[in-house]
Amino acid sequence: MTDIAHIQAFLACPTPSAWIEAALENQALLLVDHANCEKKAASTALNLMYRYVEHPLLLNKLSRLAREELRHFEQVIAIMAKREIAYPQLSASRYAGELRKAVRGNEPDRLVDTLLVGAIIEARSCERFAALVPVLDTALAEFYASLLRSEARHYADYLQLAREIAPDADVTSRLQMLLGLEGELIESPDPEFRFHSGVPL
Repeated sequence: MTDIAHIQAFLACPTPSAWIEAALENQALLLVDHANCEKKAASTALNLMYRYVEHPLLLNKLSRLAREELRHFEQVIAIMAKREIAYPQLSASRYAGELRKAVRGNEPDRLVDTLLVGAIIEARSCERFAALVPVLDTALAEFYASLLRSEARHYADYLQLAREIAPDADVTSRLQMLLGLEGELIESPDPEFRFHSGVPL
C-alpha cells in the first residue's frame, strides 16, 4: 500500500475509531457519498480551470485531476451496481461547507484558500482510504488501496499550486488555521454520517 505517512503528519488528527466503526455499519452510504465526493472534486477542478485561465500550471494539473476524479466516480458507481446499491440524493455534509466558509473573498486570497482547502480535503480522503483498507472486505479494500497514489498526488498538486501563487509565510499561516478547523470538524460530534463526517452521534 502506498506510504502516506507524510499526509498523516500533515493533518491535525487521525480519523476517530468511532467513524471507522460507523463506516463498516453503513457501507452503502459510504459508497454513495464517496461517489458524490468524486463528482464534487472533479467539479471543483473544472470550476477553477474556468475561473483562473491565467495560470497554465493550474490548468494542466487540474485537468488531469478532474479526469482522474471522474474515473474514480465511474469505478465507485460500478462497485455500487455490482453490490446492488441504489444511488439516492444525499444532503451535503457539513465538512466541505464549513471549510469553504473560511475561504477569503478577495483575490488572490480566494484562490489560495480554495487550493489549500482542496489539499486538505484530498489529504483527508487519502487518510480515510488508508484507515479503511485493513477493515473492509478484500474487493473494496483493494479498490481503496488503489486510490491512494492518485489521491496523494492530488493533495500535493493543490499544495504546490497554492505555493506558486502565495508567499510561504501566507501559505503556512492559512494552513495552520484551516487544518485546525478541519481537525475540529473531524473530531467533533456530527449528526450525519458521510465520507468526511465527524464523530457519529
